[in-house]
Amino acid sequence: MSTRVTVVVPAHDEETLLPGALAAVTAAARHPDLAGIPVRTVVVADACRDRTAVLARAAGATVLTTDCRNAGAARHAGVRHALDNWGGNLDDHWIATTDADSTVPPGWLAHQLAQAEAGWEAVVGTVTLPPASPLAARHRALYEATRPAGGVAWHHPHVHGANLGVAAAAYVDAGGFPPLATGEDRALVAALELRGHRVLRSAHVPVLTSARLDARAPDGFGAFLASMPHPTTA
Repeated sequence: MSTRVTVVVPAHDEETLLPGALAAVTAAARHPDLAGIPVRTVVVADACRDRTAVLARAAGATVLTTDCRNAGAARHAGVRHALDNWGGNLDDHWIATTDADSTVPPGWLAHQLAQAEAGWEAVVGTVTLPPASPLAARHRALYEATRPAGGVAWHHPHVHGANLGVAAAAYVDAGGFPPLATGEDRALVAALELRGHRVLRSAHVPVLTSARLDARAPDGFGAFLASMPHPTTA
């Protein structure tokens, strides 16, 4: 059973969106199902030239400053900081990650820990766009193309660092996030599956993420949104 949780949030010049992301993480940490379970947030301020670090500290997060300009290296640095500085056994430590431009729902951590209690070693969640975004409907149609009808469980093919949780022991065994500018989340999940860890792909608690096209990670989610085909006109 996980008795402590670390949430890792990489951030590169995110002073505008980070406060909202951290407020959502704080709300998720206060879910009644997490009563008595300490939750710490580590913000990795990576190559920032703005007030990202200042705002993260003001929100109560631990701030780790890096200059690697690499999402995978930043996420891994945040996890390693937590593992190296928060003692105890790996077996009772749960690592969750999200992004600075994303808003987790109140039940986000509670859902992950419930799955951990059921024996899952990683939870791979989905994302959704703000309903008001002009990209929302088109994104949903493409994103959920493989979703079965009739309420059948959807073991989706997606992996997002914005909605991911993993047991610390499994994370270490799989080698952690590799230093990739893009795709570090997919590489970690692939390594977990290759090592035989129990990975749950769940669409029950999606994370709201921004629809910006000028994403921080090259060839990441923003690039995917920009590459979506435009609707045809009659």
